[in-house]
This record gives sequence, structure tokens and C-alpha cells, in this order.
Amino acid sequence: MFVDKATIKVQAGNGGNGAISFRREKYVPAGGPDGGDGGRGGSVILQVDDHMSTLMDFRYKRKYVAEVGVDGGDKRCSGRDGQNLIIRVPRGTLVRDEATGAIIKDMSSGESFVVAKGGRGGWGNQHFATPTRQVPRFAKNGTPGEVRTIVLELKLLADVGLVGFPNVGKSTLLSVMSRAQPKIANYHFTTLFPNLGVVFARDEVSFVLADIPGLIEGASEGAGLGHDFLRHVDRCRLIVHVVDVSGSEGRDPLEDFETINAELAAYSPLLAERPQIVVANKLDIVQDDTHLEAFRAEMARRGFPFLALSAATHQGVGDLISLIAEMLQDLPPVIVYEPEYIPVEEAPATPEELTIKLVDGDTWVVEGKWLDQLIDRVNFSDHESLMFFERNLEQAGVYARMEELGVAEGDTVVMGSLEFEYRK
Repeated sequence: MFVDKATIKVQAGNGGNGAISFRREKYVPAGGPDGGDGGRGGSVILQVDDHMSTLMDFRYKRKYVAEVGVDGGDKRCSGRDGQNLIIRVPRGTLVRDEATGAIIKDMSSGESFVVAKGGRGGWGNQHFATPTRQVPRFAKNGTPGEVRTIVLELKLLADVGLVGFPNVGKSTLLSVMSRAQPKIANYHFTTLFPNLGVVFARDEVSFVLADIPGLIEGASEGAGLGHDFLRHVDRCRLIVHVVDVSGSEGRDPLEDFETINAELAAYSPLLAERPQIVVANKLDIVQDDTHLEAFRAEMARRGFPFLALSAATHQGVGDLISLIAEMLQDLPPVIVYEPEYIPVEEAPATPEELTIKLVDGDTWVVEGKWLDQLIDRVNFSDHESLMFFERNLEQAGVYARMEELGVAEGDTVVMGSLEFEYRK
């Protein structure tokens, strides 16, 4: 089974918490705080693997979690960093943000990409010692790692794409032009997934050719297999449009040509402008060349390069290879998509963003990220740490705001999991 699209959740590791510790050794009076820092959380990294050709590995496993950072220790020992998680993807994979559909990264080069960054490790209490606060009984917690839901979308990296109706001989043409060995049979939809082959035109001149299967009328709207595989034409620099001119199936070559082009244009207006070579195939079984000559004349009138050949007997295949190589010299390189996703930098939390609400007549609920971060750094069983908490609330103007809103002595105040009576 060919899988070319997958949705996965990636979660980087949280940073380790800083440690609260004091140096206590014989003959070392007043050793002071020596809590170490937490380790950095592991990141989730995407890496190109040229031995992969599908996204099959992501069909059943949908969640990827990197290792968390280890908490800091005593004696100023920092915690171990979490190990990065490497996710291997085929070359040509587009990484999109699920919510917006914006492109985060095009994995066409060999460079690795950090898709989810690990959290920072928290500071140990060694960092919070001051001349007036010599025994800090609090540390800083690590920050959480990034969590993302992303869509992996494989777009094959090919210079040339073979398009056309089923059973027109695209797979046969690919097999004789390259060393690829696609399944070949005389019935529609023989090819169920794209095939790639490398074609050597002459010394040091080669190109990658892709057989794009499943295109029929309505392909851009999901008919047949086209909805799944039209995306692979996007990167092609040149399109080779294969048409059956033998009349063996009673089809009109011009009608087939226009139908496929209409589907390409409906999928992407840019594809309608992509250079095309029109190939009339199955020349060896043509009984009446009326349709062939009429089709040749129409293509000449429209200005398309045209070749009549027989993939089965190899007649004219060499001329096609030479023409493709010649045209590719003047065409731009394979498309590499620029990132569209703009990460939102999270602003530092401030006390001004706190919400203060009165509930049940005498209970005040204070909420906000700044407060949560402050509570994480406080050891409420230690008097000095509790005074640190009180000073921060006072300096941030939280109590002043509450008094403006009418808080009275004896009212209940709820801050996170902390609940106490208000006293002036």
C-alpha cells in the first residue's frame, strides 16, 4: 500500500525542574544553597531518509514523544538533558500545520529540522541566593516542551511526470526509458502508486521520471486515484502527456488530452502553465491513422512539442529521451516550497494579565499564567519562601487591584491550589 499523507502529533520533552538543596558537610559551616539546574527536554527532529519512499511508518503510530529533562540534583549537579527524538521521513515530504494548513518545512534538502523544541531546564536554588536572602527555599520549574499536530504530505521529487488516462502505456514507457520495473498489464488502474525511474540521456545527463497513476475525469474532485496522486505532479518541471492513438478502446485522443489538462488546471492553475510534451503512444497497433494525423495537426496548431512512438517496440523512445533532456536544460529546477507558517512567539506573562473575580459574595479568585509561574517557584512550607511570594504579589500590584475591586478583610482568596483569608 502506498501512503503519501499522514497526520501525527509530536511532543517535545519538558525541561527538568531546578533542585532545592543546601550544602551540609562536616567542617563546612553555612555551606549555602547548592541546588542544580534541570536538564533541557529533548526535541523532536525530522530527518530525510533516502531509503524511504512512503509514509507507511506513520499509518499506525500517530504520537511521538521526546524524552524529558532530568531534575537538578544537590552539590550543584545539573540534570541530564532529554534525548532528542529523530523521526525519519522520505525526501520531498511537506510538513504542514494541521490547524492552518500552512507549510512549516519542505523536507527536500538533506538538512534536519526541529519541528518541536524541548523545554528549558529550571534554575536550582543556587541562583536565587542574595545578601539578604541567603537561604532560598525555592527553585524554578522547567518549561514545557512544544506540542504540535502536523500533517506530513509526500510530493515526489521528479523532473518529469508522465500523465494520461489509465492503460495508455505510461508504465511501459517508464520501464523502457529507465530501469524501473512497474507492474504492467492490459487493464485500467494497473498502477496503484507512483513509480520513479532514473533516465540516462547521455554522459553526465540524467533526469528523474515519475509515472503518475489514476488520472481520469473528475480526478481533481476525488474520482479514481487522482485525488491521492495529483499532488505528485506539483514538483515536476516538465509534463509528458501520454495519449493512446491506437483506437483499440474507441477513445478520441483529443478528447482525452483536453480532459486530463482540465483536471490538472482544476487541481492547480500553475499546472496548466507547466511545459508539456505530447506523446502519441501505441503506434505499433494503429490500424487507421486518421485520428493520429488529426491529433498531430491539432497539437502543432496549439504549439505543443509532439512525438508519435511505441513504448512496446521502443520505436521513437530514444527521440523522446533526447527531447526531454534538451527541454530540461532551459527549465527551472524542481520546486522547493518556502515555509508559510509563522510561529507565534509567546510573550512573557505579566501580572497585568491576571483576572480577579468575585464569586459567592466573599470569595476572590485570582488566575493567570504569571501567577502559575510564581506559585511553581514557591515552597509554602518555608517562611522565607512564603515571604518571597508575598513580596512579589505586593510589588506586582495584585493586592492594590483587589482593594480597588472591594476586597474586605476576612474574605477568602483563591490562587491556584492555594486558599487563604485576606489580611491587610
